Amino acid sequence: MSQAGLDALFEPFNRSDAPGMVVGVARHGELLYRRAFGLASIEHGVANTPRTRMRIGSTSKHFACVAALLLAEEGLLDLDAGIRRYLPELPDIGHEPTLRQLMQHTGGARDSLDLGFIASGMTIKPRGASLASQVRQREVNFAPGERVIYNNGGYHMLSHAIARVAGMPFEAVLEQRLFTPLGMVDTVSVPSDFTLVPGIAALHVAQPDGGWRRGVFPSEEVLGEGGIVSTVDDMLRWLAHLRSPRIGSAASWEQMLAPARLNNGSATTYALGLMIDDYRGLRVVHHGGTVIGGNCQMLTVPAHGLDVILIANGVRASLFDLANSVIETLLGEEVFSAPPPLPALAERHAALPGASYAALDGSMVLAFAEVQGKLGLAVHNAPPVPLREEEGGALCLDFNRVATGPYRIEPGAADTLRFTDAGATTLLTRLPAPPPLAECGPRLLGPYRAHDLGADAVIAFEGEALLLWIAGEYGPTVLRLTPLAAGLFGWKFEGALAPLGGTLRVEPGGDLRLNTLRTRHLRFERIKE
Repeated sequence: MSQAGLDALFEPFNRSDAPGMVVGVARHGELLYRRAFGLASIEHGVANTPRTRMRIGSTSKHFACVAALLLAEEGLLDLDAGIRRYLPELPDIGHEPTLRQLMQHTGGARDSLDLGFIASGMTIKPRGASLASQVRQREVNFAPGERVIYNNGGYHMLSHAIARVAGMPFEAVLEQRLFTPLGMVDTVSVPSDFTLVPGIAALHVAQPDGGWRRGVFPSEEVLGEGGIVSTVDDMLRWLAHLRSPRIGSAASWEQMLAPARLNNGSATTYALGLMIDDYRGLRVVHHGGTVIGGNCQMLTVPAHGLDVILIANGVRASLFDLANSVIETLLGEEVFSAPPPLPALAERHAALPGASYAALDGSMVLAFAEVQGKLGLAVHNAPPVPLREEEGGALCLDFNRVATGPYRIEPGAADTLRFTDAGATTLLTRLPAPPPLAECGPRLLGPYRAHDLGADAVIAFEGEALLLWIAGEYGPTVLRLTPLAAGLFGWKFEGALAPLGGTLRVEPGGDLRLNTLRTRHLRFERIKE
């Protein structure tokens, strides 16, 4: 094992003027590397240490799944029952996901977290707001089992189901059934960033001027979707347990590691709160997590007993790529049976950067852009993510990069693309030059109602900008609209949520349908004056 190689890998984060990360690496249960980098608090000038507690974000999800499986072993939960058995207040809209589908992100329900961003931006939502948002929905993203789109709201609903059948708060379920038995003494589920936790690192959000702002997640009730605070030591204990479980039956762990299969027969890479991937021929079990001002990456390579945990509080780096670099540094090239993924270079696809494509019904909109010399793909006007290229020229974007898909793109006839989303193929057509805003914008002006957001909205010009003002229950958001084609607009959040974005399609009757990476065909009903 080359400690020097790992020191070199993490040296860019060894700073005394910026936030950093904590790193833990073990092999066959033996600790190999345990270091901290950067500051736990810029405000107070406190350094990170290996004992610093940090939020692990969505890496929390598989803990919720283990808790659900333990309750299923006791007959308290049926993972293949519909969620309304446990949360009867949810609406009966004809597309009821099972608990298992919520855990696999194949349930198709809308994501209350995404809806909250759209309706009220970074305003802090109180306890109960997320579940109330799910109760309000009259439509879904897709029918259960048809697609896979990452869904924090599904895990929030799962958490409430767990708490109700266990007869105690969700946090207590994790404490009693998982953390205490495994000796994870520094691990706790904390629903709000306003709760003071001893020894926890502050979250830091980088600003364009080089400064920092405090990271606060906009909810007072984060549960199984991402509420856990932990340390590298506790997470290494947990990773060792993942490889050789002491809690839960063999049948339960077989389910934990079984990737979902969609209605069309396509296999996904997502199991129960865990991603099961192939990295250069090695089977890797992993999950990342992102919070406002921090992120996490956890992985294990079972065949080599290699466990890796990285938790950061504001560094500007891909922990996913760093974790893969740890594998390469420690195991060496001889363990791999495949070369590194081949990036799609922008220069090899000169006709694509700047081009946009869409399905005829506007249900999918793609745009290509150059990202540091690589060809990037923006789905529904989200920030572009670099593509990889397979032999034969197909362009791919894996689920582990955008938490939807996976996507595969093959050039077709002139100005068309064959676009495959989780095994379902659609023909996309290149969009012509968009009409001038002054020509298409006035047709949208006026008031709207978005029932599924619980919000009123209005489209109006402000100077030369066309803005969609949304008045959500807890605060407003403003979206800047830009024409993409006749009847199709892109949008970006104005202010703190930039550069997140989406698309807006105008229906024949004047209603609008809003799309993002994780929300599809959200209706804004035009109010006739």
